[in-house]
Amino acid sequence: MISSRYIKPLLALLVIAVIVGISAVVFRNSSTGSGPVTSANQQLPHNIDVVLKKAHFSEIKDGLVEWELVAERVDYDKSGNTAYLSDIRMVFQKTGSHGQITVTADKGEYSSTDKTVHLNGHVNVVTEDGASFKTNTLLYTGVTAHFTTSDPITFRQQRLHLTAVGMDLGVDDQRARFFSSINALVVMK
Repeated sequence: MISSRYIKPLLALLVIAVIVGISAVVFRNSSTGSGPVTSANQQLPHNIDVVLKKAHFSEIKDGLVEWELVAERVDYDKSGNTAYLSDIRMVFQKTGSHGQITVTADKGEYSSTDKTVHLNGHVNVVTEDGASFKTNTLLYTGVTAHFTTSDPITFRQQRLHLTAVGMDLGVDDQRARFFSSINALVVMK
């Protein structure tokens, strides 16, 4: 058993050690030069004029919505008429006998000048009839209503599984053309 005459000095020594330890941590963290917290304005790149959360873009032709794009975050540069997008969902309306197309991507850039959307990072295209395309980058050109990529792409529809490098997909007719290194597999059930 420890004598009571040793307990008080041991407790005092323990309290002093804790105080010195806390003081050392506080002093070390304050002397690293981290400085005061910067404002949101100072953290943005200098070319960004507007930052939006949960923004909607729509392309309207002849009074009808052709497509709608929703992004969780948008950094807009007025001088370049470019919007830098994050967490994108783009929906193309039904055209003629062809159903809706839904596109998702991690990031992208929308140029209002040339009406293009550059998508990149986990790009997925799904048609209403069940076809799906997966790639890393995809360019949507509004003037021709086409998607193009020169990256590897995976296509699936019902029993057909296809990989290729490069693709062109028309939005209106939903015809896909694959460029090279095509490997197709039909799964028999």
